[in-house]
Amino acid sequence: MLAKFGAYFLTHSNAILTDAAESIVNVLASGFAFYSIYLITLPKDENHPYGHGKVEFFSAFLEGSLIGIAGLVIIFKSSYDLVFPKEIFKLLDGAIIIGATGIVNLIVAYYLINTGKKHRSLTLEADGKHLMTDAVTSAGLVVGILVITVTKIYWLDSVVSILLGFYILYNGYQLIRKSVGGLMDESNIELVEVIVDILQQNRHEDWIDVHNLRAQQYGADLHIDCHVTLPYYYDLNQVHKEISEIDELINGNAERDTELFIHADPCLPECCNYCKVKNCHVRQHAFQEEIQWTVENATKNKKHFER
Repeated sequence: MLAKFGAYFLTHSNAILTDAAESIVNVLASGFAFYSIYLITLPKDENHPYGHGKVEFFSAFLEGSLIGIAGLVIIFKSSYDLVFPKEIFKLLDGAIIIGATGIVNLIVAYYLINTGKKHRSLTLEADGKHLMTDAVTSAGLVVGILVITVTKIYWLDSVVSILLGFYILYNGYQLIRKSVGGLMDESNIELVEVIVDILQQNRHEDWIDVHNLRAQQYGADLHIDCHVTLPYYYDLNQVHKEISEIDELINGNAERDTELFIHADPCLPECCNYCKVKNCHVRQHAFQEEIQWTVENATKNKKHFER
């Protein structure tokens, strides 16, 4: 950040000021991200039975908001200077400084994104993507400065700055959209697809259907709840056994530890035509066909015969 502001005072370039202003956001957002990661490491307690992982969404929301504000300020400032231009100096020196900071941000961004994916941390990924945005902005800025230096068309400085401002604004919107989805408990469809595929590939004949399946991520913790239809004549021990096998199946095949909440439903006569339980002494209809479990039918809050 200091290097970029030094480049701005050296050149008086709006485009460089754009990059420097975004670095202020980087520092503030990274500070909050650091505190968020500390909160996430705290164990569950009476007030937070699901842990503290949701602070990641708030962290990403704050970071996205700061990015968006920076983008708007940059657009308005550069639009003003496009109408009322001012002289700029030593653009090549400024380009060298900005290029060096961009390389540093690119290296750190890759590290943060990869570490975030490894540990399923939205905060680290968001901070890494923010720095990646900054690195891309710096690269575009260097190209713009070189074009201005060659063409001597100095009003392009404000045009480049405005374009970068819109790019920054768009990235801020993406972060806000993702964080709001998490805060509003938006279902993670990608996770649901993985879970449904595991259940379909390893289904037991006793598991007549799975429905009302939902998956939520709180930090690195994954929570899944669903309804499983089982033969109505199973006693509580048998029901517990089947549910425990589903739990072991998910935790043995999914990419992370998962907390499951499974509600057991009794079968009905209407289930018989897709129920594969052999030698069922209460069967009222012959088996006709197996219904493949998909995201579409597994997420509906109804047994499959009601589709």
